[in-house]
Parts: sequence; C-alpha cells; structure tokens
Amino acid sequence: MAERRIGIIMHGITGRMGLNQHLIRSIVAIRAQGGVALSNGDRLMPDPILVGRNADKVEAIARAHGVERWTTDLAAALSNRSDEIFFDAATTQMRAELIGRAIDAGKHVYCEKPISDKLHVALALARKARAAGIKHGVVQDKLFLPGLKKLAMLRQSGFFGRMLSVRGEFGYWVFEGDWQAAQRPSWNYRKKDGGGIILDMLCHWRYVLDNLFGEVKSVSCLGATHIPTRVDEQGRKYEADADDAAYATFELDGGVIAQVNSSWTTRVRRDDLVTFHVDGTHGSAVAGLTKCWTQHRVNTPKPVWNPDIPQTIDFFDTWEEVPDNWPSGNGFKEQWEMFLRHVAEDGPWKYDLVEGAKGVQLAELGLKSWRERRWLDVPALEI
Repeated sequence: MAERRIGIIMHGITGRMGLNQHLIRSIVAIRAQGGVALSNGDRLMPDPILVGRNADKVEAIARAHGVERWTTDLAAALSNRSDEIFFDAATTQMRAELIGRAIDAGKHVYCEKPISDKLHVALALARKARAAGIKHGVVQDKLFLPGLKKLAMLRQSGFFGRMLSVRGEFGYWVFEGDWQAAQRPSWNYRKKDGGGIILDMLCHWRYVLDNLFGEVKSVSCLGATHIPTRVDEQGRKYEADADDAAYATFELDGGVIAQVNSSWTTRVRRDDLVTFHVDGTHGSAVAGLTKCWTQHRVNTPKPVWNPDIPQTIDFFDTWEEVPDNWPSGNGFKEQWEMFLRHVAEDGPWKYDLVEGAKGVQLAELGLKSWRERRWLDVPALEI
C-alpha cells in the first residue's frame, strides 16, 4: 500500500461553509483518517493550500488545523502544476470567473453552488470544462444526508408504490441583527451581492427533486421579502431587498406534485430544519436531516373528521422509524471522497457542472415565475 499525494487549492475557507464543512469536516478529517482508500489499495492524501485575501485570517486557520501551505496569491497558486484541483466556496458572484481561471490553468474544479447567478454563464462554464477535458463537480450535499438517503432506499425498494406528492419545509428564524446577532451573513439579503433564498435554495431543490422524486418539468414560485430592513455585521441598518422566503410548487416526471417552502423568517415546529413528507399509494414517509419515519398502507389509521370532540389519535405515534442500518458520516466529506476518487482513478461521478447549471436554471425560472406570476416549463439543457 502506497500513499499518493493530491494537491488542492482551497479558496473561500474563511467563510462559514468553506471553513466548517469543507476544510475542517472534510479535508482535515480525510487527512486525519489517513487519506482516501483507492481501489488498488493505495491511500490518496489531500495536500491543501489555503487561499484568501486576508493573510492574518488565512494563516490563523492554517495553523489551527495543521495545514502547512497558505497564500493570498491566487494566480501563483493556480500556476503551480503540482496542485491538481481548484475548490471554491466564496461568494456566488466571484465563482464563475474563478472557476473559468482554474479551467484555463488546467485544474480539475469542484465548487459550492450556485455556480453562477445566470444560466448562460453556468452553461458556458460547463461547456468550457468539457472542452478542456478536466474533471468537474458541484457540491450537492443534501443527497448525502442520512435522512434523504433513507428516502432514496425507500423509493428503490418500491415502498411508496406510485408516488403521489412531496411536501418540503425548509427554514428557521434568522435574527434581524439588532438585538441579537444574525446567524447568516448580511450579503444573503442584498440583491447586488447575489443574495436571495430563491437563488440559494432552488439550486438545492433541483438536485433533490431530480434524484429522489422525479425530474422537474415545470415550476410556479412566489417569493417574498418579509423583513425589509436588517442590521449588518458592523451594526449598521441596511435595506434587505433580496427575497427571504419562497413558496414553490413543482410538477415532476410521472405526475408527482412537489411543494417546497423555503424561509429564513419562520420559527420551527417540526421534526427538523428541513423535512420532506412523501405520499404514495402504498406508503408515506417523512425525513429530516438524519431521521426518517414511515407509515405503510396496512398501518394507516382511519381518522374521521369530528370537530366536536378532541382528537383521539396520536398521529405521531402511528409512524415507524427507519433504523440506522449503515454508518453515516458527514455528507460533505462523503462527496469529497467521491470526487477525489473520480479525479484519481475515474471513480463514479454524476454531480458535474451540468448538474450545477440545472440548479441555476431552476432558480432563474423561479425568479421569473415570481415576476410574471405564472407557471413555467423547465426545458432540457443544451450543452
């Protein structure tokens, strides 16, 4: 067994997602476990170089997590032939240009979503990557959540029978920043900075719906800016002109109807921060981030509507939890391991820039549907 190095340029690791999910819980964790096992028995060891504009921040992060290499010079990092992969988790508005530069430098690319805020730019990136012959990927972390993996297992087993509908609820209360600090960055709420929950979350819902329930065929979306004024990280009031909630309905392949509410202005009273309730002719399931409950047709209670007496059925008690029959780790780390194997030995991979462009397409159509107040078809992408 031999250890094989793979160099990764990591940009955007001073942000919450880049630091916590991609650096600490993915790359640092992979290094701590001795690398990624390859099919020939070798171990692939990530060797990251951290890139950012603030030298003090980047150096401090590198020291804290045992990373030897860091720089503020992205051009120099891209010119280093010994680093094969470029990763980006910085702001959406910078991403397309950075990914394009990395492709020009001959790097394989992996990035957070959305890959752009415009579909034509996302498609141009996908075409550029294909023409360059490099390997490319987009983070689609929700598919690797234990709860959603259980939903995938249920569908594959035929548990649902004919699937009828999906109801998704995502969100939580993001504090306005006045009397309590906001738990999301202020740029999320400014249009000029690429903010808005439709652009952010419909990219997620595209790959979740396509992969678990049926390909998205059409969309109707209503956005809202429920809280028009917030307070930023410096304590200054600003106009929050981007949408902070979205109420979307989708028609899926096979006649499945999906409704997904996304909100940063809702208080949680459900099983998790995101839940998917799936109904089928033979059974139903409700999944959160990690847990999943089912109710088969033979175990379905028979309620009768009677507003004159208190409800006698404990509806939560009539569901059965799907057991944790396999180990589950961090979903970001699992997808990183898949991409690294894809680069190193052409391991299986489907989450490429084309899939990322599909998410941008749905977000763009969602915003257009809101503007024009109508249903829109989702055409196949021409790459």
